[in-house]
Amino acid sequence: MRAVTTLSVVVLASAGIGHAVMTSLDADITRVDPFKDMKNRPQAGHGMNILLVGTDGREKISKEERHKYRLGGAPCHCTDTMMIVHISEDRERASVVSLPRDSYAVTPTHVDQVSGKRHNGHPVKLNAAYAEGGPQLTVRTVESMTKVKIDHYLEVDFTSFMKTVDVVGGVPICTTAPLKDSYTGLNLPAGRHTLAGGQALQFVRARHVDGASDLGRMKRQQRFMAALVERLTSSGILLNPMKFRDVTRAVLGSVRADKGFGTDEMLDLGRAMRNFSPSSSEFTTVPIGRMGFAVKGVGSTLKWDAEKSEQLFHALRQDQPLSVHRSRGAALIVPVAPQQIRVQVENGTRTAGLGRRVDAALTSTGFRTTKAPVTSAARDVRRTIVAHDPRWDRSAKSLAAALPGSELRAVKGLGPTLKVIAGADFERVRKVRAEDPGQGEVGVVRGDEVACS
Repeated sequence: MRAVTTLSVVVLASAGIGHAVMTSLDADITRVDPFKDMKNRPQAGHGMNILLVGTDGREKISKEERHKYRLGGAPCHCTDTMMIVHISEDRERASVVSLPRDSYAVTPTHVDQVSGKRHNGHPVKLNAAYAEGGPQLTVRTVESMTKVKIDHYLEVDFTSFMKTVDVVGGVPICTTAPLKDSYTGLNLPAGRHTLAGGQALQFVRARHVDGASDLGRMKRQQRFMAALVERLTSSGILLNPMKFRDVTRAVLGSVRADKGFGTDEMLDLGRAMRNFSPSSSEFTTVPIGRMGFAVKGVGSTLKWDAEKSEQLFHALRQDQPLSVHRSRGAALIVPVAPQQIRVQVENGTRTAGLGRRVDAALTSTGFRTTKAPVTSAARDVRRTIVAHDPRWDRSAKSLAAALPGSELRAVKGLGPTLKVIAGADFERVRKVRAEDPGQGEVGVVRGDEVACS
């Protein structure tokens, strides 16, 4: 989750400030060697694969801030988020794949970094690989599971995350429903917010906002990553040498990276990505085949869907987009997805065929209409009406957003099927989409689909 900040290193370099500045900043990076003595690695593909790892390091955060943002006591020096960021060979696309920390994994043979004992491969949760063998075992385990060769390793902690968000002036986040998590202290009303470092940390750490737990949290992290990229690329920060220096120092101050990711790599990649934007990025999570997969001595894990996961990682290896991009137009974010809303259309005018036209337009936008429009008892309706049972008010608001100028009318006892009474003012159905395009399922979304409109 904190690894989101490391992507800004790649984006920030696009300012092209110069080799001297980047060389001085390079000295701030703590180096690790996650590839030492590694053999039998996957074949290299096209593009660049970066393993972003987020740790819970909090040594430089004050006691007051730890209490305020519910950061607990001593850090466990473990990972709870991993992402593979694939930068395409033409530098026109970034594909981000979240690897759930509770994923079922089998470690390769290794030496425990704490006890010094040699271990044969054994089942673990993915985040346990770091505790047993540090960055090297983490990389080896990920490569073994994905067959994707990792080119660079980047690791960040709480400190760099908070400093980075603060130095860019906060990151905008939009939510159509209140977000509250007593564990992290997150308490966001519905609406648009600009999150400072501490509040942003609460947002990306929250696991108890809904029943989706880690999977829901990863989607919020992806939204935050897209919003951070948007903030960096649209605010002029990358064109201000002093601001660029401050932001990059905040990021690099708590980063650990492999020895091969240095000044020249950052500059070369940055120059190639000057036009990077949220629409250039795509996000997904490894498809899960079985939730709550019990493993003796390990506990409840998430087992990947073998076939779908292989398709996903094959695309990374072949430098292919994870999804077929298509123009979606400017879609309005609504609380409930059109696919979840049942609609009965009525023609409230004397215009022949209006009901069928409205029904077809709603269907093409994703709403589940009855496909059997009827004539309304009232034939002189001027303003289109969205009638709804009060218990389905969120669905009604979503439907009304797709019908500009329509009137919401609560009707007790109407039930789950909403009613649209088309009036003389009807012109079009506007595209709408849910805040979570995946509709609770793991899917691929572009950065511009999860950032604020």
